[in-house]
Amino acid sequence: MNILVTGGAGFIGSRLIERLLRHEHAQITCLDNYNDYYSPHLKRENVQAFAGNARVRMIEGSFTDAAAMRALFQTNKIEYVVHLGGYAGVRYSVENPFPYEQHNVGGTLALLEAARYEPVRRFLLASSSTVYGRNAVAPFQEDAFLGTPLSPYGVSKRAAELMCLTYLDLFRVPVVCIRPFSIYGPRLRPDLALTIFAQAILDGRPLPLFGDGSIRRDFTYVDDFCDGLEAALTADGVVGEAINLGHDEPVSIREVIAALERALGRTAAIERLPERPGEMPVTHADLTKARRLLGYSPATSFEDGVARFCEWFVRRAQSIT
Repeated sequence: MNILVTGGAGFIGSRLIERLLRHEHAQITCLDNYNDYYSPHLKRENVQAFAGNARVRMIEGSFTDAAAMRALFQTNKIEYVVHLGGYAGVRYSVENPFPYEQHNVGGTLALLEAARYEPVRRFLLASSSTVYGRNAVAPFQEDAFLGTPLSPYGVSKRAAELMCLTYLDLFRVPVVCIRPFSIYGPRLRPDLALTIFAQAILDGRPLPLFGDGSIRRDFTYVDDFCDGLEAALTADGVVGEAINLGHDEPVSIREVIAALERALGRTAAIERLPERPGEMPVTHADLTKARRLLGYSPATSFEDGVARFCEWFVRRAQSIT
């Protein structure tokens, strides 16, 4: 079972690889370019647990290089692809849209071309809940009206989905489009709200709150999400489908701050700032399809997940001081 994980040094990718190694016959190719969207040092920390494992091939490179991807698929006999890599971040994409087209669309195309000529058993695309845009009705259903994405990031993920479906139709690449909803947990990226808020609370600095804190997000613990990814690798009847992987319980940003305060045992100071463009008022995953096709059932409550995240966050902060 030869599995390629793009973005394998990232928050989700590194957690997934550790889980895949529980399968004794799994051979993993971890592909990451260690770019500076956030600290490459953090990504190298993420892979320490498996970088020396004989069943993991560590490749530093970009999946936007079509020739290199064709060679990688051929040399490593790739059978399964979990495409987690790409440029993330709604807000950054509003100011810097070009990398999103290059990596999220062009990079996905390069991988699909490799899978076209070096056939695979399953190609999972990690899309995004941001493909649901203006006028989409919550809870979001995969096959209902999607609306217009509110950021270049959301557009790039929707374009990647369409490219995948086109390659399924034209070349029978067995794609599945997975739509994550606000994944969090240990190793969370430093640019995301929980990390920013937790650091501000620990430092005694005001945390930035854009708008009135009423925005709600369907926060999903990373291990629950990885359960869904693993199921989608081998499940029957999922090729060609878009599938939400969320928690089905949106939480307001005010509630997020309160949960962090409880977990960290400290009170947050709030810096109120104007609402920023590109943000959906709510994200909410309808999980009917995920339950039916994948047997997906998120098990981690938000309170428990935040506690686990904060335990890791404090421990890591102490280790580097």
